[in-house]
Amino acid sequence: MAYDEGLAQRIREALTDQPNLVERKMFGGIGFILRGNMCCGVMNDEMIPRAGPEEHDAAMAKPQTREFGFTDCSMKGMVMVASQALDSDEALDEWGGLAVRFALSLPAK
Repeated sequence: MAYDEGLAQRIREALTDQPNLVERKMFGGIGFILRGNMCCGVMNDEMIPRAGPEEHDAAMAKPQTREFGFTDCSMKGMVMVASQALDSDEALDEWGGLAVRFALSLPAK
């Protein structure tokens, strides 16, 4: 399964100031890992920010989002954000910032 390389590059550039950012192929797309914790990713043409369980409902209330998961199993704390909601750098930075804050709140692995 392919992923939107342009969106992945925009995320790379938005996270460039994060030390030790690691990229890993996952979910048929690409994941961005901070301190050993999943931060966000790209699958097809959607961003998958890890909002965390406490921010999940607020993230899901935003337009053009849906639950992240496979088959009937969703993963609370992770959302799918449609590419149309990421047209501006400000929107991408907002979602990326949410994901970075959560990833950095976790103990390093």
